[in-house]
Amino acid sequence: MANVVVVGSQWGDEGKGKIVDWLSEQADVVVRFQGGHNAGHTLVVGNVTYKLSLLPSGLVRGAKLSVIGNGVVLDPQALIDEIARISAQGIDVSPERLRVAETVALILPLHRELDAIRENAAAVGTKIGTTKRGIGPAYEDKVGRRAIRLVDLSHPASLDGKIDRLLTHHNALRRGLGIDPVDAIALREELLALAPKVLPYMDRTWALLDDARRRGEKILYEGAQGALLDVDHGTYPFVTSSNTVAAQAATGSGLGPNAIDYVLGITKAYTTRVGEGPFPTELSDEIGRTIGERGHEFGTVTGRPRRCGWFDAVLVRQTVRTSGITGIALTKLDVLDGLESLKVCTRYRLGNEEIDYFPAGQDAQAEVEPIYETIEGWSGSTAGARSWVDLPAEAVKYVRRIEELIGCPVALLSTSPERADTILVQNPFEP
Repeated sequence: MANVVVVGSQWGDEGKGKIVDWLSEQADVVVRFQGGHNAGHTLVVGNVTYKLSLLPSGLVRGAKLSVIGNGVVLDPQALIDEIARISAQGIDVSPERLRVAETVALILPLHRELDAIRENAAAVGTKIGTTKRGIGPAYEDKVGRRAIRLVDLSHPASLDGKIDRLLTHHNALRRGLGIDPVDAIALREELLALAPKVLPYMDRTWALLDDARRRGEKILYEGAQGALLDVDHGTYPFVTSSNTVAAQAATGSGLGPNAIDYVLGITKAYTTRVGEGPFPTELSDEIGRTIGERGHEFGTVTGRPRRCGWFDAVLVRQTVRTSGITGIALTKLDVLDGLESLKVCTRYRLGNEEIDYFPAGQDAQAEVEPIYETIEGWSGSTAGARSWVDLPAEAVKYVRRIEELIGCPVALLSTSPERADTILVQNPFEP
């Protein structure tokens, strides 16, 4: 029996929702360990679609316990709104089923405002592509040791000093930007109005999770975004503001690395990204548009169209190493049905040199050119396949070649958004 971390192996949007949903039914505890409400999972259960941004997927599938870990930055109003929306769809989101780490840093209106001002003012070529939901500024305040944390709402007597410390920084910024300062009294009243709605969910989640682990319960750790958006290991500065690699599951939940047994990397059969930043295999032609239309490539949270391109084995091979991925779940193979030939990036050309890694420098990242291997496509359909024998021979060859190039086996193969349309090679909970 294993505890499993699910991470995206590309820039996010790899189809984690379906895979996490499939695994959630086997898990006793599901933990969200980083990010904020800037990313989402779409779960399709029967004829009902659930769109989650903060809430762990285990709530939909009936896991004993769902946890928002300390590595998350939490917008309390967004949490309240999402609880109301999911509850209206018939899901029990009571404090008995959902616990939130007492040490999560809060996203406040001033964070959202600052995020939007910065992004809107950025010059062409310097925009990050943020969702303007305040994630980055909230993480800045956490690292700067001036954040308001959830536990602070339970001690209103000392809240004024914490607000003053926060506003000493933010109001100086706001004066420099020519906008009105935040009123400390108004902010205090807003926080205290939210407190009774969110404090019932607060807990020492590190202790809950350690107790569950010691009882032998199966824990599923679900992350947001993808490993290439990791603030240390991603395409910096076009990244998110947290660590998205698998190791963050331990830090962001309060457990040690020995609580992780299996890392499942969700990997799309082609490549997409939302927002700005380098994308060596991007297709700006009819094939790229076809992939986007077939794959319904629009962001769950933002609705923004995703940029599409060929599979980049260099990038995935690198994230297999930086996240310690044990096996991959290959998704959206059916989107490639009917294409006469496919291309896979195996190396890059940088100047006069060929390299087998994605460089760290922003200039080099913008200059690399993909070196492709062409693979024969297939005319048959992979949609809805539930066993290898249902796949065209050329599709099987494509999957096997991807395994070779990234140095990691396929544990699951997803052939449609429906959870039953999955070819299981290795159950991560039973390695």
